[in-house]
Amino acid sequence: MNYSMNKLANLKIIIRGGGDLATGVALRLYRSGFKRLLLLETEHPLAVRRLVSFSESINSGKVSIEGITARRIDDAQWLPDTIPVVIDPAGESIQALHPDIVIDAIIAKRNLGTGIDDAELVIGLGPGFTAGKDVNCVIETKRGHNLGRVIHDGPAAADTGIPGNIGGYSSERLLRAPNTGIFLTRYDIGDIIEKGECVATVDEAPVCASISGVVRGLLRSGISVEKGTKLGDIDPRGQAAACTSVSDKAMAVGGGVLEAILNTYNHL
Repeated sequence: MNYSMNKLANLKIIIRGGGDLATGVALRLYRSGFKRLLLLETEHPLAVRRLVSFSESINSGKVSIEGITARRIDDAQWLPDTIPVVIDPAGESIQALHPDIVIDAIIAKRNLGTGIDDAELVIGLGPGFTAGKDVNCVIETKRGHNLGRVIHDGPAAADTGIPGNIGGYSSERLLRAPNTGIFLTRYDIGDIIEKGECVATVDEAPVCASISGVVRGLLRSGISVEKGTKLGDIDPRGQAAACTSVSDKAMAVGGGVLEAILNTYNHL
């Protein structure tokens, strides 16, 4: 017997992660009527696209993205009229609250502890998960022909370590920590920078732009980072307005999650 829309709307959903892809998923679900959402984050989120990541509520207490508000809470629970975000990197809330659906959107490129028995439906985003083994299905996160597709058997495309191509650039777009230390910058997301310009420092070691463009993402200044940490993202297209809206990739992945949920519950 198919689920009624009322029953679908009452499904309890936990999303592990609050970065830009997790936020795209949350927006797709919330706008589609799934209001019982709970996001689990770390105490010090490292989402560079902070202006479009609900994880930013960990630092600011509350954040609104495209008209939807998320709020940091201390005790894991579902709330009306807002998306709650709680510090719970280990996912202890899953065992405590018994959600109907768990979505692992940490994007760690490996499974950090999500299991197929965590809920009635368990979804993993990107590489690190195998549909039918540790999750029920996987959503492809690699840019290209299969972006957002639902995989019911096997893994997503393997992580190549090479970012997706935007405006003709891939690895050149990213700013990474040259060493371990404190990240400092005087720039903000939305600023225009030129190739070769020093964007930041990590313990006085310079971090320079390899291309010209708009600062699409950037960590908070003053945070401690390890060598190789992604610090920022430069968009060569130079569209500052795009810095405050969820990306096409995040929305495509969110659409895949929505399809997986409807496909599952409309066939129960």
